[in-house]
Amino acid sequence: MHTPAFQAKRQFLQAPQTWGASAAGFSCIETHMSWLFLTTDRVYKIKKPVHFPYLDFTNLAARELYCREEVRLNTRLAPGIYLGLMALQWQDGRFSLVPEAALTAPWLTVDWLVVMQRLPADRMLPALMAARALTVAGVDALADALLAFYRSVTVLPMTPAAYLARFHFEQACNREVLLRPQFDLRDAASALKQLDRALQQGAALLQARARAGRIVDGHGDLRPEHVALLQVPVVIDCLEFNPQLRMVDPFDELAYLGLECSLAGAPWVGPRLVSRCAALLGDQPPAALLPLYTAHRALLRARLAMAHLLDPQPRTPQRWPALAQRYIDAAGPALREFNVALRPGWP
Repeated sequence: MHTPAFQAKRQFLQAPQTWGASAAGFSCIETHMSWLFLTTDRVYKIKKPVHFPYLDFTNLAARELYCREEVRLNTRLAPGIYLGLMALQWQDGRFSLVPEAALTAPWLTVDWLVVMQRLPADRMLPALMAARALTVAGVDALADALLAFYRSVTVLPMTPAAYLARFHFEQACNREVLLRPQFDLRDAASALKQLDRALQQGAALLQARARAGRIVDGHGDLRPEHVALLQVPVVIDCLEFNPQLRMVDPFDELAYLGLECSLAGAPWVGPRLVSRCAALLGDQPPAALLPLYTAHRALLRARLAMAHLLDPQPRTPQRWPALAQRYIDAAGPALREFNVALRPGWP
């Protein structure tokens, strides 16, 4: 049976009349892997039929599977926010949206959407930082939510050698993208060389984290835009499509969130989160580990930014070089902090 192309599905979902009375203030957002459709109080998310080295959404069964995984995994840090799945159905040349629980008609399901509560924009972490409204109490509440999460998730067995190898693999990928001559990124080669040296000097620190059983099934993409400081903070949009990318040291994720907050003008957030979580987890990582994680994340984010330009039709191509340069520039201070922390007798 003929099924409609993704463009036809997207056009149907982009039409405000599709959403009826709930379409007041309707908008849609395109991401690298999805389209989001925002109504009055809901967000509906459809996955693009894309294929990247780390995911394959090109067939319907995979998209359904990862929609279900998205709901299941995100209930860990965002209970009550992910509401389930909606079927996009097709019959006689017409689309219909049907909640999964109400699927009775013999129409053909041609795609699936994740359904979420719409979070208040003014309680998202980037908005609070931009308005200078972020409080210590709010950050401490977020730390407590993350602490409960890290205490509850599965500890994943990983050998010290395998954990260290992951960082060298990512660094090789960073080099392949960031050093392309057409990108001409300032100081990229120097930053990569310095991180190579830091990974050699800090190898024992990384291996010790795996040896101590500190690697967990975490969030995988702990960024400010995924954090809402509600009465009980929630964190959305974990990496559901690749479990290996969720295999993290909690302090790697906290360093990543701290990096992003620092770039947004709130450099105090990362140290506050780390100190509170370290105290309550009873896990005080070595001083050099956090800047090593920060530098690693900075160059990884630079690579992911520039990788957008390798797509056949990049979205907002003018955005990515400047963003990548910000991350490359942020790697330098972290690497200097790492070097200072390694000095004998410091602090």
